[in-house]
Amino acid sequence: MTIMNTADSRRQDAELARRAAEAGAEAVRAHAWATAERHHKGGGDFATAADLAAEAAILDLLRAARPDDAFTAEESGRTGAADADRRWLVDPLCGTLNYAVGTHLVAVNMALRDGGRTVAAATADPYTGETYWTDGERAHLRHDGRDTPLVPSAQSALVDLNLDPPYPNAAAFRAAHLLTDPDFEAAFRPRVVSSTLAVAWVAAGRRAAYITDGHLADSVHFAAGLALCEAAGCTVTDLRGKPLHSGEGGLLAAADPDTHARLLDLVDRQYRR
Repeated sequence: MTIMNTADSRRQDAELARRAAEAGAEAVRAHAWATAERHHKGGGDFATAADLAAEAAILDLLRAARPDDAFTAEESGRTGAADADRRWLVDPLCGTLNYAVGTHLVAVNMALRDGGRTVAAATADPYTGETYWTDGERAHLRHDGRDTPLVPSAQSALVDLNLDPPYPNAAAFRAAHLLTDPDFEAAFRPRVVSSTLAVAWVAAGRRAAYITDGHLADSVHFAAGLALCEAAGCTVTDLRGKPLHSGEGGLLAAADPDTHARLLDLVDRQYRR
């Protein structure tokens, strides 16, 4: 089945992404964190029964609707035709460590890559019932069956810093060092959510910015949040202010150009040391 890249087909893909993310969120809610079985993957990493159930629910829905597409899912890996133009990136539970200790800062992330471009994406919050979604051009929040546009804002001055490894730029940059910079302290307030739900919050105006190190190209964790931020009109670059995935990696997603410029200057200070 060939999916034409029309406005109507993009809308259908976006609706499918939203429904798949919500199916995953429902599966997460159905599992009690305190009794969730852990499946260890090595290196201290693990999945829970909720991760696996959410991924199964998502893939069942996507495969039924788009049998010719390919899939990359965090727990089951790559399936479908290796050379498919269309590939779904599935993160069934971002924030597994949070979930496993009963901290409800988690997300279900979904993104469709078509010809190297993200054309649909969704991030669902299992515990608020909110779903952030985009057709690649506009970004919305679905709650109680209603959609409202995502509008970035730096008013909160809250900046989420991802402190989880790996750190490919560790010799020059560590997000944790921003916490001790006097100019950062004067202008912003740090937060550490440890889930890419916070990237969606930048698009929604609930965070002024999000900063992380890492190589994020086609990441099941970050693809949805990046698409939401870009569609909402945020300023999104790598850590050196260059287009994403074109240089040293990392992410600086900010609500507006001024906030981005101020944070980029603080990041640059680390590189100049």
